[in-house]
Amino acid sequence: MFDKNTYIKRRETLKKLVKSGIIILFGNNESPCNYPNNAYSPFRQDSSFLYYFGANRDGLVGIIDIDNNTETLIGNDIDIDDIVWMGPVDSVKDMASAAGVEQTAPFKELKHICCEALKNKRDIHFLPPYRSDIMILIYDLLGIHPNQQKEKASLSLIKAVVKMRSVKEQQEIEELERAFEIGYLMHTTAMKLTREGVTEKFISGQLDGIANSYGSKVSFSTIFTQRGEILHGAPTMTTLKNGKLVLCDCGGETINNYCSDHTRTYPVNGKFTQKQLDIYSIVEAGHDLVLQIAKPGVKWFDVHMDVCRLMTTRLKELGLMKGDVEEAVASGAHALFLPHGLGHMMGMDVHDMEGLGQIYVGYDDEIQPSTQFGTGSLRMGRRIEENFVITDEPGIYFIPALIDEWKAKGIGKDFINFDALEQYKDFGGIRIEDDVLITKDGCRFIGNKEIPYHPKDIEAFMNQ
Repeated sequence: MFDKNTYIKRRETLKKLVKSGIIILFGNNESPCNYPNNAYSPFRQDSSFLYYFGANRDGLVGIIDIDNNTETLIGNDIDIDDIVWMGPVDSVKDMASAAGVEQTAPFKELKHICCEALKNKRDIHFLPPYRSDIMILIYDLLGIHPNQQKEKASLSLIKAVVKMRSVKEQQEIEELERAFEIGYLMHTTAMKLTREGVTEKFISGQLDGIANSYGSKVSFSTIFTQRGEILHGAPTMTTLKNGKLVLCDCGGETINNYCSDHTRTYPVNGKFTQKQLDIYSIVEAGHDLVLQIAKPGVKWFDVHMDVCRLMTTRLKELGLMKGDVEEAVASGAHALFLPHGLGHMMGMDVHDMEGLGQIYVGYDDEIQPSTQFGTGSLRMGRRIEENFVITDEPGIYFIPALIDEWKAKGIGKDFINFDALEQYKDFGGIRIEDDVLITKDGCRFIGNKEIPYHPKDIEAFMNQ
C-alpha cells in the first residue's frame, strides 16, 4: 500500500468528479480452481478497488457516500477456522485505518445500505462488473439483471476513474519502474535459455517463476512461441529449432500490482538471417519512430498511422506491397501485416482499465474507434497527456490463413504482392514492445536500462 493520504486524496477527488450519490466499489472474491476451497493463487484484488481503498483481501466492498461525506469499508473479519489454515489477517478496521477510512461494517450491512439508497431514490454508482459472482451480488443488492449491468453501470463513475487512473502519480511511475525490473529479468533470462532443443514450455515456465519470485505474479499469461504470427500464441511442448525466430511477450506484476509488458523477437541460434533482418528492421524503425513523435497533445491514433505508413513504405521497398502508400494505408491494406493496434494504456492492469470500456479509456468525444479491420483493434486513439503510460508495440506478421483469404477475395489486391508473399508463409511474426512514459515535452521508456532489441545487441547478448 501507499501512504494512507494517497487514498484519502484519491477518494476526495473522486467525490468531486462524480458529484452526488453513493459509490460502490466491489473488491474481488477468491476465484476457485476445480473446487471452492482450491483457489487460484495469489489472490488478485480488483484494480479500481485497490486504487481507492488499498486493501488486498477478498470479500471487501468500499462505500463512498458523496452526499453525506462518509466512507465505509464493508467486510467480515477472518474467523479462527481460517486463521488456523491461513494465519492471522488484519482486521477490517485495521485495513480501513491504513487507507484513511473511518467507518467499517460487516458484510450483511451492505444490503441495508443499498435498500436505503434505493428507497430514497439516490443515484447508486458502480463500475461494469466482470466476474459472475459480483454480477450475482449486484442482482441481489440492486435488482439489476446481469445482462443489463454493463449498460446500467455509472458513466460518470467510469469517466471519473478513467480520468484519474490514466495520469500516473510519481509513486505509480516508481512502481512501474519496479515492474520493469521484473520484466527485464524475465526477458534476458529467456534470451539466455533460448537454444535448439529446449521446449517453449520450459522457458515460459522459468519466466513465470521469475515473476512469482520477484513480485506478485505474471502481469498476463506468458507468450513464448516460434509461431510469432499467432498474436497470443501460448507456449507448447514444441522444441526450439535453429533458423526459427522466437517471440517472447511477457511481464511481471509488483507486490503493489503494477505491471510491465514487453515483447522481444530473436533467432533461436542467436544470429539473424538476412531475410529475418529485412523484416525485423522495419518493425525496429516503427518502434523507434514512436519515441520521436509521441508527446502531450498528439493523438495516439496519428502515431499509430505514422507507424503504418512507415511500415507500408518499407514493405513496398521489399516488394511485398505496391501502389500509393497513402492509398494503401487508407484502404487498410497494411493490416494484413499489422492486424492490431500500436499500443494500450498500462498501469495496475496490463491493459489498463480495459474492463471499464475501451471506448472510454482509449477514446473520447473527439476521436472514436475505427471499424476497419486492424485499425479497429487499436485500443488507444485519443490525445495523450503527460504521465500517461502506453505500450509501443508495432509488429509484422505473416498469417497463412489470412493471406489466403485476402488473396481469394481480392482484398488489398491493388496494394499487396500476393505472389511474393508465398515465400513468407513459414516466416512467423515479429513484434517489439516497450512501455512508454509520456513526459512534459516527449516520451521515454519505462526502466533505466534496455532489454536488448537492436539486432547487433541481441546477437551480442545471446552469444556472450
